[in-house]
Amino acid sequence: MSIFDKISKRKVCTTAPQVRSSHQFDVLNSFPTMVFQPEIYKNLRESIPVIDTAIYKLVRLTGGFKVESNNGRNQNDLDNFVKNINVGVAGKGLQQFIDIYFEQLLTYGTSAGEIVTDGQNIDSLYNVPIKNILLKRNPKNFNEILLCKPDAFDGTPVPFQELVMYSALNPEPDSLVGNSVLKSLPFVSSILMKIYESIGVNWERAGNLRFAVTYNPGSDVLDRAYAKERAQQIASEWASAMESGSVKDFVAVGDVQIKVIGADNQILNSEIPVRQMLEQIVAKLSIPPFMLGLSWSTTERMSSQQADALTTEIDAYRRILTPVIEKICSLFLRLHGNSGGVNVIWDEVTLQDTVELAKAKLYNAQAQSLISGGENND
Repeated sequence: MSIFDKISKRKVCTTAPQVRSSHQFDVLNSFPTMVFQPEIYKNLRESIPVIDTAIYKLVRLTGGFKVESNNGRNQNDLDNFVKNINVGVAGKGLQQFIDIYFEQLLTYGTSAGEIVTDGQNIDSLYNVPIKNILLKRNPKNFNEILLCKPDAFDGTPVPFQELVMYSALNPEPDSLVGNSVLKSLPFVSSILMKIYESIGVNWERAGNLRFAVTYNPGSDVLDRAYAKERAQQIASEWASAMESGSVKDFVAVGDVQIKVIGADNQILNSEIPVRQMLEQIVAKLSIPPFMLGLSWSTTERMSSQQADALTTEIDAYRRILTPVIEKICSLFLRLHGNSGGVNVIWDEVTLQDTVELAKAKLYNAQAQSLISGGENND
């Protein structure tokens, strides 16, 4: 049972965490006046595949990490914890928790998580859905942010604030929430979706042809007298000839013209406007186009400048995620009697070609050899 079910009937405990069997943020109702608008960004990812792909690319490019105890104690236990800690319902490993945490941070600009304990050990980690939290500033401490339970009247701070984690991406001054990397894209994406929708409608019409069959009676009095009956007969024969599953000839007498409806209209060229919209999206997401499957040039590849810019972006994201990792692992060590801190070591970002990296290492080795040789001669 969630502690939210009875939070209004008891005082918030300020002592050590008690035994709990579930996370704090389950069984939460929607809050109509929340500061978050998750549905907007969720719909963007579902509507524009390039955006969804870019989010996952950034998560993967951020890479893995390992955590080391500063004093060397409990290192084996820490490694096992990082590898096997339960995450959510079926996940395992601190890496998976951070990946989900980071994905939510990129999408919504704000991310939250919880350390679930049994009173003595960390039982699991939980990624809190963004719609299930409300942020408030502590009236007693201006620099402290409280994660609260959204309800019909006011947010109730959850107990054990030391067990919850919160990160904001590029927050505005005096704002408790961050800014999504998808900010400013709804307008551009709406134009792109209108273009795609019109393309779909036009191709649906072009692919499912409609015909205009026109019968022009001659100058003969008999033709004019029976024009209605002959038109109905032509329509019946045309419908029979166009029945699906059969191929028939259509034979008519008189002046009969058959045209495809809309065949004279020219479909607008969408290549340029679609590319313009995609360029805006790619520029906002800081991912080279070819990494998203956009081959705008046959010889396109990642330049050293692009690699440096993307590496800088990844380093900035890592600086946001590192405190979260340190908080989780430091608490684990304290629960095992180790008051020392931890050091998060991220994997090296490798964005350049393997050949170029090998050449750079060779040139560095040659330069070092020349320097060593010059010093020995002296």
